[in-house]
Amino acid sequence: MAAARPQVSVYTEKNASAGTVVCLPAVFRAPVRPDIVSFIHNEVAKNKRQPYCVNVDAGHQTSAESWGTGRAVARIPRVRGGGTHRSGQAAFGNMCRSGRMFAPTKTWRRWHRKVNVAQKRYAICSAIAATGVPALVMAKGHVISGINEVPLVVSDKVQAFQKTKEAVEFLRRSKAWADVAKVYATRRMRAGKGKLRNRRRVQKRGPLVVYDQDQGLTKAFRNIPGVDCIQVDALNLLKLAPGGHLGRFCIWSESAFKKLDAIYGTWRKPSMCKKDWNLPMPKMVNTDLSKLLKSEEIRKVLRAPNRKVVKAKKTKANPLKNIRAMLKLNPYAAVLKKNAELTAAANLRKKAAVIAVKSGSKAAPNPMAKRNAKVKKSKK
Repeated sequence: MAAARPQVSVYTEKNASAGTVVCLPAVFRAPVRPDIVSFIHNEVAKNKRQPYCVNVDAGHQTSAESWGTGRAVARIPRVRGGGTHRSGQAAFGNMCRSGRMFAPTKTWRRWHRKVNVAQKRYAICSAIAATGVPALVMAKGHVISGINEVPLVVSDKVQAFQKTKEAVEFLRRSKAWADVAKVYATRRMRAGKGKLRNRRRVQKRGPLVVYDQDQGLTKAFRNIPGVDCIQVDALNLLKLAPGGHLGRFCIWSESAFKKLDAIYGTWRKPSMCKKDWNLPMPKMVNTDLSKLLKSEEIRKVLRAPNRKVVKAKKTKANPLKNIRAMLKLNPYAAVLKKNAELTAAANLRKKAAVIAVKSGSKAAPNPMAKRNAKVKKSKK
């Protein structure tokens, strides 16, 4: 993370060390919230739209009336007259040739959105913090493998550039030109109707140059494809996170970089420019959860682990399926069960005896004969 470095080196326009360092502004340690950035970008981007709609009379500029029922045709309005292909053709409906569209668009649609100021500021702080994380900048697609460090801070001489030649030389020396070369490589024809509306080509975004005083810098950089310039007091989410995606490659002038603490404040000092605004606090200062749980401070206050094994409570047995459960409820159930078995066995024997008599074969011996004789003897 960028927050790991308390100080950032300043480089000259020739990519040599200026010999000075600046403290990393607190806004670079703000929580990175892609969900808030994406939502706010989606809302803010709507506020630049212009209303459009179709002509209110489109599809209704003809005299047409339904023929009614009884003529074996649909009841859609039909063009009057004769002597031409147009007469008798269906009109007005959205399914008809030369008819109006379904639900014609109107200019009174809700084009713009009111956006919560605190959420807007939170999103901008998150976007600035993401510009200081090399992994996020590279994931966005920027080519920054050659630059000295992220965030890249350069001396204020850059603000005084007057010529595009100077700006190009500065980008080449700073090894940031690779990102501009990527922009040239991605220029392509737009898909869709935009080709007819003066926006034929599309391209990727390049570096964003953030300055404090415009002493000619905007004119120097404006003709380089993909490069945008923005004043530090007017940082815009649409420029810092284009498309709602975090991690734009930013080149900061030294004075603009130093001004961030005054604009967005720190956790100890509120902002000097934004009323009632404090930097958002991260939910977790250290996100390494396994290290936290193993730390001595947390282990010291935890109670001893409960090693006693608690057996799960058994489910209640069904007496109709479990004989033991049935005997608890009705001890006579055992007698009933045994009688049922004996009766079933006796019935089977009777059936076998009848079959033996009919077939003339010998009947099977009665296994209960001995027991029955004993019982009779004891009764006498």
